[in-house]
Order: sequence, then structure tokens, then C-alpha cells
Amino acid sequence: MIDKLRRHVPVLSWGRTYTREAFSNDMIAAVIVTIMLIPQSLAYAMLAGLPPEAGIYASILPIILYAIFGTSRALAVGPVAVVSLLTASAIGQVAEQGTAGYAVAALTLAFLSGAFLLLLGVLRLGFLANFLSHPVIAGFITASGLLIATSQLKHILGVDAHGHTLIEMVGSLIAHLGQVNAITLLIGVAATGFLFWVRKGLKPLLHRLGVPPKLADVATKAGPVAAVLVTTVLVWGLDLNGRGVRIVGAVPQSLPPLTLPSFAPDLLRALIMPAILISIIGFVESVSVAQTLAAKKRQRIDPDQELIGLGAANLGAAFTGGYPVTGGFARSVVNFDAGAETPAAGAYTAVGLAIAALALTPLVYFLPTATLAATIIVAVLSLVDFAILRHTWRYSKSDFVAVSATILLTLGLGVEIGVASGVVISVVLHLYKTSRPHVAEVGLVPGTQHFRNILRHDVQTDPSLVTLRVDESLYFVNARFLEDLVQNRVTEGCEIRHVVLMFSAVNAVDYSALESLEAINRRLGDMGVGLHLSEVKGPVMDRLGTSHLIGHLNGQVFLSQYDAWQALAPSARANPVAAQ
Repeated sequence: MIDKLRRHVPVLSWGRTYTREAFSNDMIAAVIVTIMLIPQSLAYAMLAGLPPEAGIYASILPIILYAIFGTSRALAVGPVAVVSLLTASAIGQVAEQGTAGYAVAALTLAFLSGAFLLLLGVLRLGFLANFLSHPVIAGFITASGLLIATSQLKHILGVDAHGHTLIEMVGSLIAHLGQVNAITLLIGVAATGFLFWVRKGLKPLLHRLGVPPKLADVATKAGPVAAVLVTTVLVWGLDLNGRGVRIVGAVPQSLPPLTLPSFAPDLLRALIMPAILISIIGFVESVSVAQTLAAKKRQRIDPDQELIGLGAANLGAAFTGGYPVTGGFARSVVNFDAGAETPAAGAYTAVGLAIAALALTPLVYFLPTATLAATIIVAVLSLVDFAILRHTWRYSKSDFVAVSATILLTLGLGVEIGVASGVVISVVLHLYKTSRPHVAEVGLVPGTQHFRNILRHDVQTDPSLVTLRVDESLYFVNARFLEDLVQNRVTEGCEIRHVVLMFSAVNAVDYSALESLEAINRRLGDMGVGLHLSEVKGPVMDRLGTSHLIGHLNGQVFLSQYDAWQALAPSARANPVAAQ
């Protein structure tokens, strides 16, 4: 009972061995991540179309809940760019931005996402996320990065552009070019350039100046804070908001409020599919980051428990004024590099953000939205990876099709259609590939008991015997393919007397495939050709043993392919091979 409780509440395990050294390392990591998250949380809330404080609220209780229920010791949970974009896309269809209904829809979306993730975790259905292949995820994230960066150009230019697709946004930006605010543009371009330089050039410069590595890391991560401070002071000191520079304005000075999502049937119906998509995308991104970081310290995570941790985090966001959250790549890497030892680092980060919500929010009143836009642009452009197109083209044309289609559909039709299409394309391509399984005709490698593809190796064959190695499990999608293949091969020559299906790579045979095997057996029997099986795995043989196939088989079931060769090939009896 205690072990089961610890499995579902991991804090009970790592909390028992928490040390003073771990506390010190976690506190240092929390300080660094908090400094990074203050401007980032404000920026991502703006990306989601919500008030800036929603980003901070979504970074407090969700982090604490994940620290209790999550299994990763370095994952930092909160608002992320892609989920923020998906949130804006989803709730923008049911409510107008800036209204109370829009905020309630965000809470409801977080609630639905949390409930779905929690359900998957309880039922241990984390494998469903595998329907999104890595190439599709990479394509979607690349397209989303471009959409997000483009959507923020309106804040850099200081214009009222709109749109959900790349074409719509670019067209709207071009139409509003005559309204560009020169001061806003200067601030936005300067902030963007500075942040790019901080990311690439500040750390090497500090190293050359002899600054200790840890301090250089902190200074680099604090780059966005410096941009926020400088541009805020400039706007305040020069009264630039009076000259058209848009600012964040008043942000409530309080801890996250107690909020309730809406349970209106119409709203739930409208948001359920977007919530499922957000949940799956967020989980795949989160678990990928968590597994990568855990592997570096030879730790492990439990994907099903991660679903519970992320579900609890999203439910926490729904009841404390937030919106959907997940584990972020950038903040998690920063948390890991800063030396976080346990999930307690996340809890300390939450405390730091709570202090910021109480004490620092008045300081961002004059913060220009162009600076937040620059923060988002610099963060998301690191996600854009067109190299995936080159890699998939060289390695797998079907994966290239999936990546290309996902990118084009996301850019052209919007994020929801893009990711949904990516899932459909992945499944269709998988079904297409498995519908045409690799089946190799094999022969004996001279002087051995091994069998290899006759097209790849110089092997010994016998004109009366055909051996087909089936390299895929057999089920309804590919069963007919095997039927046609055997039929075509046997009718090619009249010397064939035996067909052996080598099942060394077959892990399962469903009922449709069983019927196909029975049909092959009948047809070959009518032709006077024996059907034999070799190297059938135990579980597959157990299943076949419950059917009529084995009892009515025209031939035999051989333990090994070499046994079949010795029994059926006349040339084998004339030239026996010694046991290897």
C-alpha cells in the first residue's frame, strides 16, 4: 500500500532523502529560473491573448502540483509558446479577446486538458501519444514557431494586425504598414537584436573577461530581464506611452485568485477537441524533455505518472486564473543546467513567482509590449528547424511527406488543423507501410545454417522450395498482400513443391490474417503445393493452435528454417551442412 502510494505521489519517495546540499542546489536553480520566467510568463500570456498576470498565475500552483505528482527531477512546468498559441487559436473561436468570456474559456480549456491527461494517466494510456510521430511533431513545432514569430511582429511594429494563418497575418501586416509607430519599431528591433546577442554572444564575452561560469550563466539567463528593465525605464522616463508606444499597463498585485471554469455544455463541446490536441502536444513535448534530461543523470521517469503530474498541474491552472501548461524545453534545460536536484526546485520557483506577483507587478506598468514580443520571437525561433526536411528526405520519403504536409497545413490553415492533419497523415502512412510488409525470399548461406535475402546475398536455393521471410506482424491491413504475394510467386514456375513461411519476425497474427493463411493453405493444396511454417514464436503458435489452421496444414511446422531446408530441399540431402 505504501509503495503504491509512493508510486503515485513521488514526493513521498524523493522527499525522504532530501538533503541540505540538494536544498542549496535547488534554491540556486530556482532563483535563476524565476528570473527567466518573470518576463517569459508575461510574454506567453500575451501570446495566448490573456492579461499578463495570467502567465504568472499559470506558473505558481501548477509547478507545485507537478513537484508533488511528477517524476522528472528537472522538468519545469508552466506556459510555453506552442501551447499558448494553441490556446489563443482555440478560445479565439468561442470568445472575443479581452472579454470575461475569453478568460473563462481559458480556464475551461485548462480544466478539460487536465482532466483528459489525468484520465489517460489513471488508465495508463500514455502510449496514445505515440500516434504523433517525431517528424510530425518537429514539423508542427517548426510551423508553429514561424506562426508565433509572425504573430508578434504586430507588437514590434505597433500596429493592429490579425489572422490565424501565415497568409492572413502577412497580408494584415502589409495592409497596416502605413500605421507603423517608429518609436515602437525602434524599441522592438533593439530588444530583439539585444536578446539574440545575449543568447549567442554574452556568455563567450563574459568568459573572456574572466567571469566565473555560474555567474556568466545567470547573466545570460537574465538577458530578458535586462531588456525589460531598460525599455521600461525608457518608456517611463521619456513618456513614450504618450507617443503611441503600447505598454502592459496595470497588473493586479496579488496571489493567484480562486477561479472556476465554466461547465456550460456548449462551451465544453466547443473546447473538448482543442483540449485533447493541446494535451497530447503538451505531453509529447514534456515527456521528451523529461526523458532527455533524466537520461543525463541515469534517472528514469514514468510516462503514465507524468500524465497524472501534468493533469494535476493543468487542473491547478484552471482553478487559479491560469491557462493550459506543460513542461517547457527552455526553462527545463535552464533548471537542469542550474543544478536542480529534485522537483523541489520547481516549488521554490513558484514561491519566487508568488513574491513577484505580490511585490513586482507595479514595476511592469510601463513595460512596452514590443519587448515582450521580442522575448517571444527570440525564444520560438530556436524551435524552427527546417533541417528536418533535409534529414527526412534522405532517410524516409514517407516521413518527409508527413513533415512537409504538417508544416504547410499548419502555416496555411492554422495550428489545430495542422496538428490534426499531422496525426491523420502519420496514421495513414503507418497503415500504408504496414499494408505492404517487407517479405524477403531467402536462401541458405553456404557453409552455415543461416538464411538471407536472395537479392542481397550469394545464397543456395532449391527450385522446388520457396522460403518467404515475413518481416512484419500479420493483421487485417496486410493479410491480403501476403495472399497475393504467395499466389504470384507460386504461379511463376511449375517446379515449386513447397512454400515455407518463415515467421521469425512475426509477433502477432490477427483473425483476418488467420483467414488469409487458411486461404493460402487451401489454394496451395489445390495446386499440390505444401504450405509449411518455420520459426514460429511461442505466443503466435499458441494462438494458431486454437484455430483449424495447424490441423489442416498441407505441410509441417518446423522449429527452425534449417530444419525445413533439410527436410524439404533435395539439394540439402545431397549436401548436408555440419551444425554451426
